[in-house]
Amino acid sequence: MDSLRAMRVFTRVVDEGSFAGAARALDLAPAVVTRLVAELEEHLGARLMNRTTRRIALTEVGESYLERVRRILADVDEAELLAHASVAEPRGPVRLLVPPAVAVHQLAKHLPEFHARYPLVTLEIVANGAVETVDDNFDLTLMLLRGPLDGNFIARRLARTEVITCAAPDYLDRRGRPGHPRELVDHDVLIPPISELQRGVSFYRGALRPDGEVDAAETYHAVPHRGVLSTLNVDTNYAAALAGLGIAGLPSFVVEDALMEQALERVLPAWRLFSSTLWVGMPTRQHVPARTRVLLDFLVEIFGGEDRDPWLAAAGCETACNGCEALAAAAAAAPVATEDAET
Repeated sequence: MDSLRAMRVFTRVVDEGSFAGAARALDLAPAVVTRLVAELEEHLGARLMNRTTRRIALTEVGESYLERVRRILADVDEAELLAHASVAEPRGPVRLLVPPAVAVHQLAKHLPEFHARYPLVTLEIVANGAVETVDDNFDLTLMLLRGPLDGNFIARRLARTEVITCAAPDYLDRRGRPGHPRELVDHDVLIPPISELQRGVSFYRGALRPDGEVDAAETYHAVPHRGVLSTLNVDTNYAAALAGLGIAGLPSFVVEDALMEQALERVLPAWRLFSSTLWVGMPTRQHVPARTRVLLDFLVEIFGGEDRDPWLAAAGCETACNGCEALAAAAAAAPVATEDAET
């Protein structure tokens, strides 16, 4: 007896509510359906359903057996799909939801390489605004989160990105290079009009713990006055900083190329502001097409998949912590002093 075939026929009989309905759905003769279910019951030594002329009803054993059979068939189907995907050439469309800045400054420049590897896969990218959770209408969702993941979905870490202060070298040549956050009061700054930032921003000097928080040996809280530019648009702040308008706080993945080309220079490289994690998520791991899997694997490959900032590393300006041990010892001996300043 073909057990898997008999299991599929049994579940279809239950789903259709009759032997005749199952026969039509499976394109089998009614006698074949009846025989396969009878052979399954004989093989198990138990009656799975009671039959009448009008309806069928599962026995207690049949209900328990059906629940387990559904799991077995789902696992078999997934295994077959994975095996097929491993040899089938990926093709077809993948829908991707991405934060706009990630799409513009990171994803776009890697698309030629992805297309060269998988020429039959096409991408539909939507980048309308901030993305904080997986959208079931998309195959993959890229999310930038400062806090933990929250939701019923599958996600993989791509990288961590720090927000850093930076400015054009010609601006710093004219106005000087601050060595401490308190010196920002003498500079033109570009500040997003976000209420939390308007109340002040904290700079931390210290090592980064595994949980992403800063083990701060020194903290400085700066309360800014009105900046020379105030906008929520990351690319406007980026363009203004490139033009030499002032000092901006921007994500490392946005300024990577400018730092490498020395069009922007990192300011206060020993001080941290805050970090976010870039995740890629999808609604489920079951029955994922090959085209979606190859894009997922490609994203993990290009961004590293680790809890570190690959963009600052590539630009050679990861957050320094010169004298962290001495700072930590001083912090342990006395309360940490904080100051307010206008920037």
